[in-house]
Amino acid sequence: MAVVVSVNYRLAPEHRYPAQYDDGFDVLKFLDEEQSKGILPGNADVSRCFLAGDSAGANLAHNVAKRASEASFRELKVIGLVAIQPFFGGVNRTASETRLVKVDPLVSVDLTDWMWKAFLPATGEGMVDRDHEVVNVSGPRAVDISKLDFPATMVVVAGFDPLQDWQRRYYEWLKRSGKETYLLEYPNMIHAFYLFPQLPESLQMIQQVKDFILKQCSKC
Repeated sequence: MAVVVSVNYRLAPEHRYPAQYDDGFDVLKFLDEEQSKGILPGNADVSRCFLAGDSAGANLAHNVAKRASEASFRELKVIGLVAIQPFFGGVNRTASETRLVKVDPLVSVDLTDWMWKAFLPATGEGMVDRDHEVVNVSGPRAVDISKLDFPATMVVVAGFDPLQDWQRRYYEWLKRSGKETYLLEYPNMIHAFYLFPQLPESLQMIQQVKDFILKQCSKC
């Protein structure tokens, strides 16, 4: 039986980067502390944690996983990352962003540009454009994770999602970094297709997430 912790976090534009990642990582630190024992069910095993998110949540899950792989915990260990259509971007437009600019009803270039503008620091030193390391995670300012104990990662991509090229670049970057990673493609789906349980692909994806979790747990 799995124990699910649903994390609330501060939202932009009232709270800009890095508030969301700080909140996510603080949850991991709390789960690793002795005081969490009185809150979690007795069967909770923090040595076999998974981080999962969809869209912006998948971006958050990736960046919290990176922080976790750089940290030292008493018991907690992240052994898997489920990144469902992760919300990544960059300064230059990709082919899928150009081709599908008016196709996906949930994602558009104008909308993603505004979201990144509302999320990234408004002022300050350093580079804060869309090639920032937490936006274009596999881009020119990407963090080198090759020597980190980064968890096995499942990446879900949809064929009518304008963000799909960023997601495939992420998958290829993980492979080049020597990390265990799996790419699951749904050619006929849009961004957030899993919100519609009547779609067979939605149920199929849930089963594939389950299979991924069981596979990683079997290694422990």
